[in-house]
Amino acid sequence: MWLYLVALVGLWTLLRFFRERQVVSHLQDKYVFITGCDSGFGNLLARQLDRRGMRVLAACLTEKGAEELRNKTSDRLETVILDVTKTESIVAATQWVKERVGNRGLWGLVNNAGISTPSGPNEWMKKQDFARVLDVNLLGMIEVTLSMLPLVRKARGRVVNVSSVMGRMSFFGGGYCISKYGVEAFSDSLRSEKPKRIGQEVQQGPVCGD
Repeated sequence: MWLYLVALVGLWTLLRFFRERQVVSHLQDKYVFITGCDSGFGNLLARQLDRRGMRVLAACLTEKGAEELRNKTSDRLETVILDVTKTESIVAATQWVKERVGNRGLWGLVNNAGISTPSGPNEWMKKQDFARVLDVNLLGMIEVTLSMLPLVRKARGRVVNVSSVMGRMSFFGGGYCISKYGVEAFSDSLRSEKPKRIGQEVQQGPVCGD
């Protein structure tokens, strides 16, 4: 019994060791679209992937944020203004991405844009307080994903949705925790669909903050 257990642990360790050392090739030919790049995780990821040679398409909410990001990165990185709460803005950004990726498609979509306020005891909140957060963190993320999926499918790419530990345990009231629970559920439902139909992997994890 113990021998089988040791063998299983050893096999799992070897598989994890192998996976962690896999390297994505031809980074310079792969496009990644990231939302919420004005600051925080999105800004940091855009700069890191740019340094690794990837073709980063960074979506910022403001022109000031876009300009500051361009000043810190190479000429490969391109920016677009995107408000994930507005359908017309998402449609325009999708067309902008199509013009750049062409037949190669989109190798990576990172849904990072999000807000955390207003938050507090639920009885202090009004419906619009919940709606404001859900509109950005959940509905905006869903609409961006649905709009970009054909491009992701073309490249057999990946979708990464930035979630939170508060998408599994509610620490306070307001829309934030609710929205992150929704991110988890949407990611699970997308992942469970047949790969041959949607042609991409969906990844999400308990990443704190947006």
